[in-house]
Amino acid sequence: MAWPSIWVLTMADHTLAWDAVEFENRLREKGAAYHIHHKFNVRLNSGQCSPEQVRGWVVNRFYYQWCIPLKDAAVMSNMPDRAHRRLWIQRMLDHDGQDDFEGEHAGGMEAWTRLGEAVGLKRDELWSLKAVVPGVRFACDAYVNFARHAPWQEAVCSSLTEMFAPQIHKDRLATWPIHYPWIEASGLSYFRSRIPLASRDVEHGLRVTLEHFTTRSQQQRALDILQFKLDILWSMLDAIDAAYPA
Repeated sequence: MAWPSIWVLTMADHTLAWDAVEFENRLREKGAAYHIHHKFNVRLNSGQCSPEQVRGWVVNRFYYQWCIPLKDAAVMSNMPDRAHRRLWIQRMLDHDGQDDFEGEHAGGMEAWTRLGEAVGLKRDELWSLKAVVPGVRFACDAYVNFARHAPWQEAVCSSLTEMFAPQIHKDRLATWPIHYPWIEASGLSYFRSRIPLASRDVEHGLRVTLEHFTTRSQQQRALDILQFKLDILWSMLDAIDAAYPA
């Protein structure tokens, strides 16, 4: 007796789930679409941007920094398990600051503020968010909205763009002092601090993703979610590039 073709396809789909190694490899292959390859970022890291363009990137990217703790709070609010919340809350503290909120405890938003000051922006100008272009605001708000409404495991999966972040930070640390000597070196501390933090965050996010997305259809969903986040970052640079053309 021949089994109905739809049953065979369903069984095949189930048995074709990638093992953890292959699934992780496919997630990491998404790095080909990371915004490190965007033409604006290429110009930025090769010294082809004017001071106005550098400041435009910094002031707009600050809105992303502004939204990250909001996104993380949304993710954590959907987590029923205290063990995961205890790990995830560290991300919020990394950005908003902790303890005495001084020096290394000031957090990523303060570090980005120092970057803004180093490129010639005033703190009030940065924190007013008035210079944020609509495309950047829309992309970041979409990301926060996704985190509020998606299952927490999917929101965690979207954070896996952190797998690709250390290299982009290393590039900035290596090239900016050469191409933009007018930027105070102390302002680059944000990039330096994020290299170890990104690696730590990836460990947790990757573990959740590999454990939760276990069928082929779920794994494809995870890849689509990661692509969505990559598109968020790419579209931000599209908007910045349009606002501050070469």
